[in-house]
Amino acid sequence: MRIAFTGKPPARLDAIVVAATRPRRLAAAGRDLDARSGGAIARAMAAGRFTGDAEQILDIAAPAGVDVARIVVVGLGTRRAITDLAVETMGGAVVGHLNRVGAKSAAIVVEAWADEKPAAVARRAAKVAFGARLGSYRFDKYKTKQKPTDKPTLERIAVVTPRLAAAKAAFARLDKLADGVFFTRDLVSEPANVIYPESLAARADMLSSVGVDVEELGKGEIEAVGMGALLGVAQGSAREPRVVVMQWNGSPKGIEDPPVAFVGKGVTFDTGGISIKPSGGMEDMKWDMAGSAVVIGLMKALAGRDAPVNAVGVIGLVENMPSGTAQRPGDVVRSMSGQTIEVINTDAEGRLVLADALWYCQTRFKPRAMIDLATLTGAIIVSLGSYKAGLFANNDALARHLAAAGEGVGEALWRMPLGKRYDKDINSDIADMKNVGKNREAGSIAGAVFLQRFVGRTPWAHLDIAGVTWSKSASPTVPKGGTGFGVRLLDRLVADHFER
Repeated sequence: MRIAFTGKPPARLDAIVVAATRPRRLAAAGRDLDARSGGAIARAMAAGRFTGDAEQILDIAAPAGVDVARIVVVGLGTRRAITDLAVETMGGAVVGHLNRVGAKSAAIVVEAWADEKPAAVARRAAKVAFGARLGSYRFDKYKTKQKPTDKPTLERIAVVTPRLAAAKAAFARLDKLADGVFFTRDLVSEPANVIYPESLAARADMLSSVGVDVEELGKGEIEAVGMGALLGVAQGSAREPRVVVMQWNGSPKGIEDPPVAFVGKGVTFDTGGISIKPSGGMEDMKWDMAGSAVVIGLMKALAGRDAPVNAVGVIGLVENMPSGTAQRPGDVVRSMSGQTIEVINTDAEGRLVLADALWYCQTRFKPRAMIDLATLTGAIIVSLGSYKAGLFANNDALARHLAAAGEGVGEALWRMPLGKRYDKDINSDIADMKNVGKNREAGSIAGAVFLQRFVGRTPWAHLDIAGVTWSKSASPTVPKGGTGFGVRLLDRLVADHFER
Protein backbone atom coordinates (compact mmCIF):
# COMPACT_ATOMS: atom_id res chain seq x y z
CA MET A 1 0.00 0.00 0.00
CA ARG A 2 1.44 3.35 -1.06
CA ILE A 3 1.04 6.46 1.08
CA ALA A 4 1.48 9.96 -0.36
CA PHE A 5 0.82 13.50 0.84
CA THR A 6 -1.02 16.00 -1.32
CA GLY A 7 -2.63 19.42 -1.12
CA LYS A 8 -5.95 18.32 -2.60
CA PRO A 9 -7.70 14.99 -3.24
CA PRO A 10 -6.53 13.32 -6.45
CA ALA A 11 -9.00 12.44 -9.18
CA ARG A 12 -10.67 9.05 -9.50
CA LEU A 13 -10.83 7.84 -5.95
CA ASP A 14 -12.89 5.02 -4.48
CA ALA A 15 -13.34 6.80 -1.15
CA ILE A 16 -12.79 10.08 0.59
CA VAL A 17 -12.38 10.09 4.37
CA VAL A 18 -13.08 12.96 6.77
CA ALA A 19 -13.07 13.17 10.54
CA ALA A 20 -15.83 14.17 12.93
CA THR A 21 -15.73 15.12 16.57
CA ARG A 22 -18.38 14.71 19.16
CA PRO A 23 -21.18 15.64 18.96
CA ARG A 24 -21.44 15.08 15.16
CA ARG A 25 -19.22 18.01 14.25
CA LEU A 26 -17.49 18.20 10.89
CA ALA A 27 -14.62 20.45 9.87
CA ALA A 28 -14.65 22.47 6.64
CA ALA A 29 -13.96 19.60 4.23
CA GLY A 30 -16.66 17.47 5.82
CA ARG A 31 -19.17 20.30 5.67
CA ASP A 32 -18.29 20.88 2.01
CA LEU A 33 -18.82 17.21 1.19
CA ASP A 34 -22.11 17.29 3.03
CA ALA A 35 -23.26 20.29 0.99
CA ARG A 36 -22.12 18.80 -2.31
CA SER A 37 -23.89 15.52 -1.55
CA GLY A 38 -27.16 17.25 -0.70
CA GLY A 39 -26.87 16.73 3.03
CA ALA A 40 -26.10 13.00 2.80
CA ILE A 41 -23.67 13.05 5.73
CA ALA A 42 -26.02 14.95 8.05
CA ARG A 43 -28.91 12.64 7.18
CA ALA A 44 -26.79 9.52 7.73
CA MET A 45 -25.57 10.77 11.09
CA ALA A 46 -29.09 11.66 12.19
CA ALA A 47 -30.52 8.36 11.01
CA GLY A 48 -28.03 6.18 12.89
CA ARG A 49 -26.09 6.09 16.11
CA PHE A 50 -23.04 7.92 14.82
CA THR A 51 -22.08 10.63 17.31
CA GLY A 52 -18.43 11.19 16.45
CA ASP A 53 -17.15 9.00 19.27
CA ALA A 54 -13.62 7.64 18.87
CA GLU A 55 -13.32 4.76 16.36
CA GLN A 56 -16.90 5.11 15.10
CA ILE A 57 -17.15 4.79 11.32
CA LEU A 58 -19.98 6.03 9.13
CA ASP A 59 -19.91 4.75 5.52
CA ILE A 60 -22.07 6.46 2.90
CA ALA A 61 -22.05 4.47 -0.32
CA ALA A 62 -22.72 6.00 -3.76
CA PRO A 63 -23.34 9.56 -2.54
CA ALA A 64 -24.96 11.94 -5.01
CA GLY A 65 -23.05 14.98 -6.22
CA VAL A 66 -19.60 13.59 -5.33
CA ASP A 67 -17.34 11.72 -7.75
CA VAL A 68 -16.35 8.94 -5.33
CA ALA A 69 -17.90 5.57 -4.55
CA ARG A 70 -18.19 6.32 -0.85
CA ILE A 71 -17.73 8.94 1.82
CA VAL A 72 -16.32 7.64 5.09
CA VAL A 73 -16.62 9.65 8.29
CA VAL A 74 -14.46 8.59 11.22
CA GLY A 75 -15.08 9.67 14.80
CA LEU A 76 -12.29 11.10 16.95
CA GLY A 77 -14.25 11.82 20.14
CA THR A 78 -14.21 15.22 21.79
CA ARG A 79 -11.68 17.79 20.67
CA ARG A 80 -9.84 17.55 23.98
CA ALA A 81 -9.52 13.77 23.58
CA ILE A 82 -7.72 13.92 20.23
CA THR A 83 -4.30 12.49 21.08
CA ASP A 84 -1.58 11.15 18.83
CA LEU A 85 -2.83 7.66 19.60
CA ALA A 86 -6.40 8.57 18.67
CA VAL A 87 -5.21 9.88 15.31
CA GLU A 88 -3.05 6.82 14.65
CA THR A 89 -6.02 4.62 15.52
CA MET A 90 -8.09 6.55 12.99
CA GLY A 91 -5.53 5.81 10.26
CA GLY A 92 -5.47 2.11 11.08
CA ALA A 93 -9.24 1.89 11.35
CA VAL A 94 -9.66 3.52 7.94
CA VAL A 95 -7.34 0.98 6.31
CA GLY A 96 -9.18 -1.93 7.90
CA HIS A 97 -12.58 -0.59 6.88
CA LEU A 98 -11.61 0.20 3.29
CA ASN A 99 -10.11 -3.24 2.84
CA ARG A 100 -13.32 -4.79 4.10
CA VAL A 101 -15.46 -2.87 1.61
CA GLY A 102 -13.07 -3.51 -1.28
CA ALA A 103 -11.77 0.01 -1.94
CA LYS A 104 -8.53 0.36 -3.90
CA SER A 105 -7.80 4.07 -3.44
CA ALA A 106 -8.72 6.71 -0.90
CA ALA A 107 -7.96 10.21 0.30
CA ILE A 108 -7.89 11.05 4.00
CA VAL A 109 -8.47 14.74 4.60
CA VAL A 110 -6.55 16.20 7.54
CA GLU A 111 -7.45 19.83 8.12
CA ALA A 112 -7.23 22.38 10.87
CA TRP A 113 -9.89 22.60 13.52
CA ALA A 114 -10.80 26.04 14.85
CA ASP A 115 -7.83 27.80 16.52
CA GLU A 116 -5.49 24.88 15.79
CA LYS A 117 -1.86 25.74 15.06
CA PRO A 118 -0.47 24.76 11.63
CA ALA A 119 2.25 22.57 13.18
CA ALA A 120 -0.42 20.48 14.91
CA VAL A 121 -2.14 19.84 11.57
CA ALA A 122 1.09 18.57 10.02
CA ARG A 123 1.75 16.33 13.00
CA ARG A 124 -1.78 14.94 12.81
CA ALA A 125 -1.39 14.21 9.09
CA ALA A 126 1.84 12.31 9.74
CA LYS A 127 0.23 10.36 12.58
CA VAL A 128 -2.77 9.41 10.43
CA ALA A 129 -0.38 8.08 7.79
CA PHE A 130 1.63 6.22 10.43
CA GLY A 131 -1.50 4.57 11.80
CA ALA A 132 -2.55 3.62 8.28
CA ARG A 133 0.85 2.05 7.65
CA LEU A 134 0.76 0.09 10.92
CA GLY A 135 -2.78 -1.09 10.16
CA SER A 136 -1.78 -2.35 6.73
CA TYR A 137 0.52 -5.07 8.11
CA ARG A 138 -0.19 -8.68 7.18
CA PHE A 139 1.79 -11.89 7.58
CA ASP A 140 0.35 -14.15 4.90
CA LYS A 141 3.41 -15.38 3.01
CA TYR A 142 2.52 -19.02 3.63
CA LYS A 143 -1.11 -18.76 2.49
CA THR A 144 -1.51 -20.21 -1.01
CA LYS A 145 -5.29 -20.47 -1.36
CA GLN A 146 -6.72 -17.15 -0.22
CA LYS A 147 -10.11 -16.12 -1.54
CA PRO A 148 -10.22 -12.70 -3.20
CA THR A 149 -12.34 -11.46 -0.31
CA ASP A 150 -9.56 -12.41 2.11
CA LYS A 151 -6.94 -10.29 0.38
CA PRO A 152 -6.42 -6.58 1.05
CA THR A 153 -7.65 -4.36 -1.76
CA LEU A 154 -6.34 -0.96 -0.72
CA GLU A 155 -3.43 0.03 -2.97
CA ARG A 156 -2.92 3.73 -2.29
CA ILE A 157 -3.81 6.40 0.22
CA ALA A 158 -3.43 10.15 -0.28
CA VAL A 159 -3.24 12.15 2.93
CA VAL A 160 -4.62 15.58 2.09
CA THR A 161 -3.17 18.39 4.18
CA PRO A 162 -2.31 22.08 3.74
CA ARG A 163 1.04 21.54 5.52
CA LEU A 164 2.72 19.26 2.99
CA ALA A 165 6.41 19.79 3.71
CA ALA A 166 6.05 19.56 7.49
CA ALA A 167 3.79 16.49 7.25
CA LYS A 168 6.21 14.70 4.93
CA ALA A 169 9.15 15.45 7.21
CA ALA A 170 7.31 14.18 10.29
CA PHE A 171 6.18 11.03 8.51
CA ALA A 172 9.67 10.22 7.21
CA ARG A 173 10.80 9.41 10.75
CA LEU A 174 7.63 7.48 11.54
CA ASP A 175 7.93 5.51 8.32
CA LYS A 176 11.35 4.22 9.41
CA LEU A 177 9.90 3.34 12.80
CA ALA A 178 7.18 1.33 11.05
CA ASP A 179 9.91 -0.51 9.13
CA GLY A 180 11.39 -1.59 12.46
CA VAL A 181 8.00 -2.64 13.85
CA PHE A 182 7.26 -4.69 10.72
CA PHE A 183 10.67 -6.36 10.83
CA THR A 184 9.99 -7.42 14.42
CA ARG A 185 6.49 -8.66 13.59
CA ASP A 186 7.85 -10.72 10.71
CA LEU A 187 10.52 -12.35 12.88
CA VAL A 188 8.07 -13.20 15.66
CA SER A 189 5.55 -14.63 13.18
CA GLU A 190 7.95 -16.95 11.37
CA PRO A 191 7.86 -20.65 12.33
CA ALA A 192 10.73 -22.25 14.21
CA ASN A 193 11.84 -24.29 11.21
CA VAL A 194 12.56 -20.97 9.48
CA ILE A 195 13.84 -18.93 12.43
CA TYR A 196 16.48 -20.65 14.55
CA PRO A 197 19.73 -19.30 16.04
CA GLU A 198 21.75 -19.31 12.83
CA SER A 199 18.98 -17.93 10.60
CA LEU A 200 17.93 -15.29 13.15
CA ALA A 201 21.54 -14.14 13.34
CA ALA A 202 21.50 -13.88 9.55
CA ARG A 203 18.36 -11.72 9.69
CA ALA A 204 20.06 -9.45 12.21
CA ASP A 205 23.06 -9.19 9.89
CA MET A 206 20.74 -7.60 7.30
CA LEU A 207 20.90 -4.43 9.41
CA SER A 208 24.42 -3.82 8.12
CA SER A 209 22.72 -2.47 4.99
CA VAL A 210 21.35 0.48 7.00
CA GLY A 211 24.61 1.26 8.79
CA VAL A 212 24.43 -0.99 11.85
CA ASP A 213 27.70 -2.73 12.74
CA VAL A 214 26.75 -6.39 13.28
CA GLU A 215 29.02 -8.92 14.96
CA GLU A 216 28.20 -12.62 15.40
CA LEU A 217 29.68 -14.93 18.02
CA GLY A 218 29.55 -18.65 17.23
CA LYS A 219 29.69 -21.51 19.70
CA GLY A 220 33.46 -21.48 19.99
CA GLU A 221 33.58 -17.77 20.74
CA ILE A 222 30.72 -18.11 23.23
CA GLU A 223 32.66 -20.85 25.00
CA ALA A 224 35.82 -18.73 24.95
CA VAL A 225 34.18 -15.87 26.87
CA GLY A 226 32.67 -18.28 29.38
CA MET A 227 28.93 -18.04 28.77
CA GLY A 228 28.18 -21.30 30.57
CA ALA A 229 24.60 -20.40 31.47
CA LEU A 230 23.63 -19.71 27.85
CA LEU A 231 25.51 -22.80 26.61
CA GLY A 232 23.68 -24.98 29.12
CA VAL A 233 20.34 -24.06 27.58
CA ALA A 234 21.61 -24.69 24.05
CA GLN A 235 23.26 -28.06 24.65
CA GLY A 236 20.12 -30.12 24.04
CA SER A 237 19.63 -28.84 20.49
CA ALA A 238 21.30 -29.86 17.25
CA ARG A 239 21.31 -26.15 16.37
CA GLU A 240 24.27 -24.27 17.77
CA PRO A 241 23.79 -21.04 19.72
CA ARG A 242 24.67 -17.56 18.57
CA VAL A 243 25.23 -14.22 20.27
CA VAL A 244 24.74 -11.20 18.04
CA VAL A 245 26.02 -7.71 18.83
CA MET A 246 24.56 -4.74 16.93
CA GLN A 247 26.05 -1.25 17.24
CA TRP A 248 24.60 1.99 15.92
CA ASN A 249 26.99 4.89 16.40
CA GLY A 250 24.97 7.99 15.61
CA SER A 251 25.98 10.30 18.45
CA PRO A 252 27.44 13.63 17.33
CA LYS A 253 29.94 13.19 20.18
CA GLY A 254 31.45 10.18 18.39
CA ILE A 255 32.04 6.58 19.34
CA GLU A 256 33.45 7.52 22.74
CA ASP A 257 29.98 8.59 23.85
CA PRO A 258 28.66 5.76 26.10
CA PRO A 259 25.75 3.91 24.47
CA VAL A 260 22.32 3.00 25.67
CA ALA A 261 22.03 -0.78 25.54
CA PHE A 262 19.24 -3.24 24.78
CA VAL A 263 19.47 -6.96 25.51
CA GLY A 264 17.04 -9.52 24.14
CA LYS A 265 16.13 -13.10 24.94
CA GLY A 266 16.23 -15.16 21.76
CA VAL A 267 14.93 -18.65 22.48
CA THR A 268 13.85 -19.51 18.95
CA PHE A 269 11.79 -22.45 20.17
CA ASP A 270 11.11 -23.43 23.76
CA THR A 271 9.95 -26.95 24.48
CA GLY A 272 10.85 -26.48 28.12
CA GLY A 273 13.75 -28.91 27.73
CA ILE A 274 13.70 -31.89 30.08
CA SER A 275 11.11 -30.00 32.17
CA ILE A 276 8.96 -30.27 29.06
CA LYS A 277 5.90 -28.14 28.51
CA PRO A 278 2.41 -29.56 27.88
CA SER A 279 1.81 -30.17 24.17
CA GLY A 280 -1.27 -27.95 24.01
CA GLY A 281 -0.23 -24.52 22.80
CA MET A 282 3.43 -25.40 22.48
CA GLU A 283 3.35 -24.16 18.88
CA ASP A 284 3.22 -20.64 20.32
CA MET A 285 6.72 -21.07 21.65
CA LYS A 286 8.09 -20.05 18.27
CA TRP A 287 7.76 -16.50 19.59
CA ASP A 288 9.86 -17.05 22.70
CA MET A 289 12.52 -15.10 20.79
CA ALA A 290 10.42 -11.93 20.75
CA GLY A 291 12.77 -10.01 23.04
CA SER A 292 15.58 -10.44 20.54
CA ALA A 293 13.24 -9.53 17.66
CA VAL A 294 12.32 -6.27 19.39
CA VAL A 295 15.99 -5.39 19.81
CA ILE A 296 16.63 -6.08 16.12
CA GLY A 297 13.60 -4.04 15.03
CA LEU A 298 14.58 -1.17 17.32
CA MET A 299 18.12 -1.06 15.96
CA LYS A 300 16.70 -1.01 12.43
CA ALA A 301 14.42 1.90 13.34
CA LEU A 302 17.18 3.93 15.02
CA ALA A 303 19.52 3.49 12.08
CA GLY A 304 16.76 4.10 9.55
CA ARG A 305 15.91 7.49 11.02
CA ASP A 306 19.58 8.31 11.65
CA ALA A 307 19.02 8.74 15.39
CA PRO A 308 21.67 10.95 17.06
CA VAL A 309 22.60 8.37 19.68
CA ASN A 310 24.99 5.52 20.26
CA ALA A 311 23.02 2.33 20.84
CA VAL A 312 23.99 -1.30 21.34
CA GLY A 313 21.83 -4.38 20.95
CA VAL A 314 22.93 -7.76 22.31
CA ILE A 315 20.85 -10.88 21.72
CA GLY A 316 21.44 -14.43 22.92
CA LEU A 317 20.04 -17.01 20.50
CA VAL A 318 19.38 -20.62 21.48
CA GLU A 319 16.89 -23.42 20.98
CA ASN A 320 15.68 -25.21 24.12
CA MET A 321 15.19 -28.88 23.25
CA PRO A 322 15.05 -32.18 25.16
CA SER A 323 17.61 -34.78 24.08
CA GLY A 324 20.32 -37.08 25.37
CA THR A 325 22.63 -34.07 25.65
CA ALA A 326 20.11 -31.70 27.21
CA GLN A 327 20.62 -29.94 30.50
CA ARG A 328 19.00 -31.75 33.43
CA PRO A 329 17.19 -30.44 36.50
CA GLY A 330 19.80 -30.31 39.22
CA ASP A 331 22.70 -29.45 36.94
CA VAL A 332 24.99 -26.60 38.01
CA VAL A 333 26.35 -24.17 35.42
CA ARG A 334 28.91 -21.39 35.71
CA SER A 335 27.84 -18.08 34.18
CA MET A 336 30.16 -15.62 32.46
CA SER A 337 30.13 -13.54 35.65
CA GLY A 338 31.62 -16.48 37.56
CA GLN A 339 28.44 -16.97 39.60
CA THR A 340 27.10 -20.52 39.68
CA ILE A 341 23.50 -21.48 39.04
CA GLU A 342 21.63 -24.62 40.08
CA VAL A 343 19.15 -25.38 37.33
CA ILE A 344 15.99 -26.54 39.09
CA ASN A 345 13.68 -26.14 36.11
CA THR A 346 14.99 -26.29 32.54
CA ASP A 347 11.90 -24.38 31.41
CA ALA A 348 13.17 -21.32 33.28
CA GLU A 349 15.80 -20.98 30.57
CA GLY A 350 15.41 -17.42 29.32
CA ARG A 351 16.95 -15.95 32.44
CA LEU A 352 20.02 -18.17 31.94
CA VAL A 353 20.46 -16.81 28.44
CA LEU A 354 19.97 -13.22 29.61
CA ALA A 355 22.33 -13.63 32.57
CA ASP A 356 25.30 -14.08 30.26
CA ALA A 357 24.06 -11.57 27.66
CA LEU A 358 23.58 -8.87 30.33
CA TRP A 359 27.00 -9.48 31.85
CA TYR A 360 28.67 -9.45 28.45
CA CYS A 361 26.90 -6.24 27.46
CA GLN A 362 27.68 -4.23 30.56
CA THR A 363 31.30 -5.35 30.91
CA ARG A 364 32.13 -4.75 27.26
CA PHE A 365 30.20 -1.56 26.54
CA LYS A 366 29.70 0.10 29.96
CA PRO A 367 26.36 1.58 28.84
CA ARG A 368 24.60 4.64 30.22
CA ALA A 369 21.55 2.45 30.78
CA MET A 370 20.60 -1.13 29.93
CA ILE A 371 17.13 -2.48 29.18
CA ASP A 372 16.40 -6.14 28.59
CA LEU A 373 13.28 -7.61 26.99
CA ALA A 374 12.05 -11.15 27.32
CA THR A 375 8.98 -13.33 27.13
CA LEU A 376 10.24 -14.48 30.49
CA THR A 377 7.34 -15.79 32.55
CA GLY A 378 3.79 -17.02 32.28
CA ALA A 379 3.36 -15.53 35.74
CA ILE A 380 3.36 -12.00 34.31
CA ILE A 381 0.31 -12.92 32.24
CA VAL A 382 -1.46 -14.08 35.39
CA SER A 383 -0.60 -10.71 36.96
CA LEU A 384 -1.24 -8.31 34.10
CA GLY A 385 -3.04 -10.22 31.36
CA SER A 386 -2.40 -9.17 27.78
CA TYR A 387 -2.80 -5.42 28.34
CA LYS A 388 0.46 -4.38 29.99
CA ALA A 389 4.04 -5.62 30.19
CA GLY A 390 5.83 -6.01 33.49
CA LEU A 391 8.48 -3.42 34.31
CA PHE A 392 11.23 -4.08 36.84
CA ALA A 393 14.01 -1.58 37.44
CA ASN A 394 16.87 -0.70 39.78
CA ASN A 395 16.55 2.98 38.88
CA ASP A 396 13.46 5.07 39.54
CA ALA A 397 14.15 7.66 36.85
CA LEU A 398 14.60 5.02 34.18
CA ALA A 399 11.40 3.32 35.31
CA ARG A 400 9.47 6.60 35.08
CA HIS A 401 10.87 7.35 31.63
CA LEU A 402 9.94 3.89 30.36
CA ALA A 403 6.41 4.10 31.77
CA ALA A 404 5.88 7.52 30.21
CA ALA A 405 7.19 6.34 26.84
CA GLY A 406 4.84 3.38 26.97
CA GLU A 407 1.84 5.57 27.71
CA GLY A 408 2.79 7.86 24.86
CA VAL A 409 2.83 5.15 22.22
CA GLY A 410 0.11 2.86 23.59
CA GLU A 411 2.46 0.15 24.86
CA ALA A 412 1.67 0.24 28.56
CA LEU A 413 3.94 -0.96 31.36
CA TRP A 414 3.24 -1.67 35.01
CA ARG A 415 6.06 -1.47 37.52
CA MET A 416 6.56 -4.57 39.64
CA PRO A 417 8.62 -4.84 42.83
CA LEU A 418 12.13 -6.08 43.48
CA GLY A 419 13.75 -6.51 46.90
CA LYS A 420 15.86 -8.57 49.28
CA ARG A 421 13.02 -10.81 50.41
CA TYR A 422 12.36 -11.93 46.83
CA ASP A 423 16.07 -12.21 46.13
CA LYS A 424 16.55 -14.50 49.12
CA ASP A 425 14.10 -16.98 47.60
CA ILE A 426 16.50 -17.84 44.77
CA ASN A 427 19.42 -18.79 47.03
CA SER A 428 20.63 -22.35 46.39
CA ASP A 429 21.94 -24.88 48.91
CA ILE A 430 24.75 -26.00 46.59
CA ALA A 431 25.40 -23.03 44.26
CA ASP A 432 25.25 -19.25 44.33
CA MET A 433 21.64 -19.27 43.20
CA LYS A 434 18.92 -21.38 41.62
CA ASN A 435 16.96 -20.44 38.54
CA VAL A 436 13.50 -20.44 40.14
CA GLY A 437 12.01 -19.05 43.33
CA LYS A 438 9.89 -20.51 46.09
CA ASN A 439 7.22 -22.90 44.83
CA ARG A 440 4.91 -20.98 42.45
CA GLU A 441 5.03 -17.70 44.32
CA ALA A 442 5.95 -14.41 42.60
CA GLY A 443 7.25 -16.14 39.50
CA SER A 444 7.86 -13.04 37.41
CA ILE A 445 9.60 -11.30 40.32
CA ALA A 446 11.84 -14.33 40.88
CA GLY A 447 12.93 -14.08 37.27
CA ALA A 448 13.65 -10.37 37.64
CA VAL A 449 15.70 -10.64 40.85
CA PHE A 450 17.66 -13.44 39.20
CA LEU A 451 18.56 -11.10 36.33
CA GLN A 452 19.42 -8.32 38.76
CA ARG A 453 22.26 -10.44 40.11
CA PHE A 454 23.97 -10.01 36.73
CA VAL A 455 23.64 -6.23 36.71
CA GLY A 456 26.05 -4.01 38.59
CA ARG A 457 25.44 -0.32 39.18
CA THR A 458 24.29 0.30 35.63
CA PRO A 459 20.78 1.81 35.49
CA TRP A 460 18.79 -1.24 34.36
CA ALA A 461 15.25 -2.25 33.55
CA HIS A 462 13.72 -5.59 32.67
CA LEU A 463 10.57 -5.77 30.56
CA ASP A 464 8.65 -9.03 30.78
CA ILE A 465 6.67 -8.99 27.52
CA ALA A 466 5.22 -12.50 27.64
CA GLY A 467 1.62 -11.27 27.69
CA VAL A 468 1.88 -8.58 25.02
CA THR A 469 4.07 -10.13 22.31
CA TRP A 470 1.31 -12.12 20.60
CA SER A 471 -2.27 -10.95 20.17
CA LYS A 472 -5.25 -13.25 19.69
CA SER A 473 -7.35 -10.44 18.23
CA ALA A 474 -6.63 -7.46 16.00
CA SER A 475 -6.91 -3.76 16.76
CA PRO A 476 -6.73 -0.93 14.21
CA THR A 477 -2.93 -0.66 14.35
CA VAL A 478 -1.91 -4.05 15.77
CA PRO A 479 -2.65 -7.29 13.92
CA LYS A 480 -3.71 -10.62 15.27
CA GLY A 481 -0.41 -12.42 15.85
CA GLY A 482 2.97 -10.75 16.37
CA THR A 483 2.51 -7.27 17.82
CA GLY A 484 6.00 -5.80 17.71
CA PHE A 485 5.40 -4.49 21.25
CA GLY A 486 8.46 -2.67 22.50
CA VAL A 487 9.91 -1.19 19.33
CA ARG A 488 7.85 2.00 19.48
CA LEU A 489 8.20 2.24 23.25
CA LEU A 490 11.99 2.05 23.21
CA ASP A 491 12.29 4.32 20.19
CA ARG A 492 10.32 6.95 22.16
CA LEU A 493 12.50 6.39 25.23
CA VAL A 494 15.65 6.95 23.18
CA ALA A 495 14.24 10.04 21.45
CA ASP A 496 13.08 11.63 24.70
CA HIS A 497 16.03 10.87 26.97
CA PHE A 498 19.15 9.58 25.23
CA GLU A 499 19.59 11.42 21.96
CA ARG A 500 22.26 14.13 21.93
